Amino acid sequence: MSVTQADEQPRSSSEPGFSDAITYAFGDLDAQLFGIARVGLSSGEDGTTQASGLAVLFGGFEPIAVRAAGGLPADAAGGWDAVDAAGVRSVERAPLTSWDVTFTGDDGQDGFALRFEALTPAGELAADAAAAVAGGMEGYEQLCRVTGLATVGGEQRAIDCLGQRGHSWGAPDWERIALARTVTAWMEDDLALSLTAIRPAKAGSHAEEALGASLFAAPSEEDAVAAITVPEVRLSTTTDADGRQRRASIELFLDEDDPGRRAAGQVLCGTSLELGRLRLDCAFFAWRMDGHTGVGRYDVLRRVR
Repeated sequence: MSVTQADEQPRSSSEPGFSDAITYAFGDLDAQLFGIARVGLSSGEDGTTQASGLAVLFGGFEPIAVRAAGGLPADAAGGWDAVDAAGVRSVERAPLTSWDVTFTGDDGQDGFALRFEALTPAGELAADAAAAVAGGMEGYEQLCRVTGLATVGGEQRAIDCLGQRGHSWGAPDWERIALARTVTAWMEDDLALSLTAIRPAKAGSHAEEALGASLFAAPSEEDAVAAITVPEVRLSTTTDADGRQRRASIELFLDEDDPGRRAAGQVLCGTSLELGRLRLDCAFFAWRMDGHTGVGRYDVLRRVR
């Protein structure tokens, strides 16, 4: 099924552990500024709607502002525009097309005010995809042009780069999941990829992870950029002694006769956040693919308790 404006609205469910979230990410290699911002909604134990937020801003390849908060009161009727958590706010200008995103660090000296404008249709992770079944989450991603200002130590810097917006919802069962990977690579306005990988709790290696991916590309010179669901995906990752991602390679095959597209990346910056029973290893990578270079996000969310 194709994504429509109706899919942009927050979802609710009485299913235990259900949540709905919007995530924005950008990477400006020239400015050496990279960031991620997330707002979420979930049902509390008392049945009320609760908000959460998370943001990380890297400057000069080091984390300079990190905030996370959850369990906050929320106005479910107000939609995403009404969510204000951990200094993060997202305002829709046009559904599936344009959004304004702001983040303010704890001391007010670091943050960003950015406009995300979609460059592509939505690449879906459908409910029946292997990664969605294994992870209990479905959703979609879009490649975006990102412009605006970042504030570092009270000084403003211009941002003009590529990034991504994602919408995901579901009820992941972390008794059955060891870790979840989110990988994106933004090469050009007409070339990018998005990948999700889920490792079951009983899996012994990378090879047993369930994967799903979208390739954002023009099928031919005459075609517009499309979001292409990739039927066969391979991901290999090299980690450090603490399990944090350092290098990666991706292979995408569109059919049995496709020689494949290959991307290789290495870490530019990263940090880890303890989120209750989970740990988020948040990183940005430099990527190479089809003779192009770019930047992207590589996050690993893992169970630690």
